[in-house]
Amino acid sequence: MGSGRPVARLVSPVIVRLGVMAALMAAIAVLGVVLSTAAVNYLTHELQPAAAANQNVYQDLTDMSAAVEAWSSTGSVAAKDDYEQALVRLPADQQRVRQFAAGDNELELLVLRQERAARDWITGYASPRMQAKGGTPATPQQVRSGSQLFNSVRSAHQATTEAFDSRVRQASTDASFRLKGTILAVVLLAIVAWWLVSRSRRRLTAELTQPLLDLEAVVQRMALGDHEVRAQQTGPKEVRAVASALNEFADGQARARAVEGRIQTELRTLDTARDDFVSNVSHELRTPLTTIAGYLEMVAEEFDGQLQPRHEKMLEATRRNVTRLKQLIDDLLALSRAEGCDSDMEPVDLALLVREAVTDVRITAARRGIHLHVDTPEAVVPVLADRAMLHRAFCNVLTNAVKFSDQNGSVEVALRTTGTVAEVSVADHGIGIPAAEIDRLGTRFFRASNAVHNEIAGTGLGLRIMQTIIDRHDGDVVIDSTEGEGTTVSVRLTLQPDEVPAPPLHELVDAEEVLGTDPGDDLRPGAAEIDPTLPRIVPAFPRRG
Repeated sequence: MGSGRPVARLVSPVIVRLGVMAALMAAIAVLGVVLSTAAVNYLTHELQPAAAANQNVYQDLTDMSAAVEAWSSTGSVAAKDDYEQALVRLPADQQRVRQFAAGDNELELLVLRQERAARDWITGYASPRMQAKGGTPATPQQVRSGSQLFNSVRSAHQATTEAFDSRVRQASTDASFRLKGTILAVVLLAIVAWWLVSRSRRRLTAELTQPLLDLEAVVQRMALGDHEVRAQQTGPKEVRAVASALNEFADGQARARAVEGRIQTELRTLDTARDDFVSNVSHELRTPLTTIAGYLEMVAEEFDGQLQPRHEKMLEATRRNVTRLKQLIDDLLALSRAEGCDSDMEPVDLALLVREAVTDVRITAARRGIHLHVDTPEAVVPVLADRAMLHRAFCNVLTNAVKFSDQNGSVEVALRTTGTVAEVSVADHGIGIPAAEIDRLGTRFFRASNAVHNEIAGTGLGLRIMQTIIDRHDGDVVIDSTEGEGTTVSVRLTLQPDEVPAPPLHELVDAEEVLGTDPGDDLRPGAAEIDPTLPRIVPAFPRRG
């Protein structure tokens, strides 16, 4: 397949032709205007003034003839003055006519004939009569001679006037012809230019536009998911290069999809193997741990009061580590279930779920003297959720808040709705999280340095489990923490348009029955409000796509 011509070689001839046609049209238009202007100038500034001067010559002679007759019949001084004035004007008018006729043999002869006839009439009749005494009538012979001489003047002037009229008509025709010729030439060139443009357009459409349209259609089909379509390498060189690159890109995508398919298959295999491994290991670890825990209880009961303090510490450390291992196994199983299994989504009242989670954590909080302040709306707050998993997520958040709070401190739990979003915030006033470590929260087995330093028990999986569960509910987790002041964890979920049915009356476990204390302050809605002027939440867990 040929490499094709560049776009410049396709477009350049069209531009050159159009440029040449435009230049020709401009040149013809300028030339026609110049010629037409010259013809009009010749007609209006030379020919017509000369014709007018020729008429003035005859008018002067006519005025002189009338003055001669008046002088002969009346002897009026005014008649003599009129004669002399016409005689003065006559040479100037003749000079103007003579200058125009110079070089035109025919007109020059006619003008010369007219001047001779005028001179003969003046010298042979007009001048002698004006020199005679005024009021003296001319003899019949003088009248016949003067009439013949003036008839010669009239005949010569008529021939000269016809020659001037012929030239005026010819000049007008020439000017009109030049103007019309210019217009016709410009129109013809415009037609030729339109024909060239149409021909070039068809050619460019066939060689440039159509390949681009075909390329656009291929891109649109690829965008719609047709992974088998490929672009034809036709048209100019640049279009072929784009088509080739597009085909290479499509081939690369096909290879990437094949690799992605294999990777997904391997990942599913690995997920299955991981789940099996976690289940098997958890089972294999749980059994000996249960046995160890049983024997520890037997030893503690059998040697109650007989062990030395050193042995008591060793026994307590063993119990603590067995409990930690059990918690780690439970967390691993919970994380595996959260990441691997499908959620059973159903409409859930988020306010009721939060209150249930608070109830589950109250006993643990009461052991450390920590007060839980709950503020939830009385109305149903509907969300689509897996009840068990979402309950586990809130329990993890509340447990952490209690765990990292100072002794006899407080934890505020609030549920707010804004538009289509429900936000559950849990705020404590404990040890907080170092600013440099906030971005690492949610990493498996990561624990803040101050929690490790204070020897606070934990597996480092609680936040990870909670984040995974919230992600499966298309929610967001946001954390704002200041070391030494406390931490606020906010969970945002999307409200459902259809409310869940009203749940049966739910009563929290009376803390007085469990602990023998008065929990009135803890259960008051709105007991502790979160200050809205605090710095906004730092996103510790950005949403995963």
